Amino acid sequence: MNYFSLNKKAPNVDFKTATILGQAPDKGLYFPERIPVLDADFFNNIENISNEEIAYKVIAPYVGNTIPEAELRRIVKETIDFPLPLVTINENISSLELFHGPTLAFKDIGARFMSRCLGYFSKERSEKVTVLVATSGDTGGAVANGFYDVPGVEVVILYPSGKVSDVQEKQMTTLGKNIHALEISGNFDDCQALVKQAFADDDLTKKLFLTSANSINVARWLPQQFYYFFAWKQWADKKNPPVISVPSGNFGNICAGLLAHKSGLPVKHFIAACNANDVVTRFLQTEKYEPRQAVATLSNAMDVGSPSNFVRILELFQHKFTDLKDKISSTSITDDETVATIKKVYATDKYLLDPHGAVGYISLEQYLQQHSSDKGFILETAHPVKFNDSVEKITGEKINMDVPANGPKKTVKMNPDYKELVEFLEKK
Repeated sequence: MNYFSLNKKAPNVDFKTATILGQAPDKGLYFPERIPVLDADFFNNIENISNEEIAYKVIAPYVGNTIPEAELRRIVKETIDFPLPLVTINENISSLELFHGPTLAFKDIGARFMSRCLGYFSKERSEKVTVLVATSGDTGGAVANGFYDVPGVEVVILYPSGKVSDVQEKQMTTLGKNIHALEISGNFDDCQALVKQAFADDDLTKKLFLTSANSINVARWLPQQFYYFFAWKQWADKKNPPVISVPSGNFGNICAGLLAHKSGLPVKHFIAACNANDVVTRFLQTEKYEPRQAVATLSNAMDVGSPSNFVRILELFQHKFTDLKDKISSTSITDDETVATIKKVYATDKYLLDPHGAVGYISLEQYLQQHSSDKGFILETAHPVKFNDSVEKITGEKINMDVPANGPKKTVKMNPDYKELVEFLEKK
């Protein structure tokens, strides 16, 4: 399997090179040259196949011969070594709980897989690899945990000051060792712009070996397919595929689901559930893609005004707007609606949503009101305890769960100034 740049001005590369580079030399995102289609027997017998085997069969064609089979199976096993249950909320809506990993967020899957792949590849290199990543919340903790103490790898995380939850901040700022957190006085788009500028800086990339751990990296993006297949394995009504509502910010998560669907996974419809940052919602209404400055919301991990992965979704549908709109709809949910949904679902169904899951829930509920014969599930992308201040205030009840912290906060405060970032990277 080779990968091409969506900017079409760089050589095709294998999985190893795409993982190490993160972004193509022409600044485009890598995309697989073909999409493997799984055979009918796989889906007909999926309930009898272990999760480890499912994940291996899904990812093996993308990895090709860059990682030996035994090593890839080890990486897959370690990646999914925690529960990923599909839990019933009510008769029409279920929740795919993706928060049972070490940092209580869906990004544990992609971060664990990528860190282990990069750890394997770095053994063959003499120079140190610097992982540079921007986060709107959960990516930082997942990447910090996944790469912590990996030999030959330094991690630099940029996050917007005051715009992540206390738990999210602790998970990315208390580890130390090879994990470095930069607290940027701006928003996520400022952080992402700095990272992109670094990768585009030829002088910097000649001095440092940089790669990304955002979902722009294929090793972060591709394994997110796993839990869509696990959900189908648990889906009771195989004759009626689900509607899947995905809380969406940078659009890597829903893009992975769409890729799984292109590989044969039965899905009735996808909903890109957005908060006030509604660039894709507006695109599906107008066919005009107009990124805007991100605004802060309760569902902070989705506060993205220019989603990087949307270009991959366009490629999946060969830029055919009609086909895209037929498979995906999108909603923009307010903070008031988010609060009301958390409160209502907890009171009615005794299920506690986090703010991102609540955006997914109300989006799915609205869709099912117009499609009464359908049923579906949301991706519950983070544990409510990660947003305990807001969730406890909404429900009036304390979340009885301790989140381990690894020590005092260690950050470097920085303006959204590229020169400051370069100075830090060159001194690190």
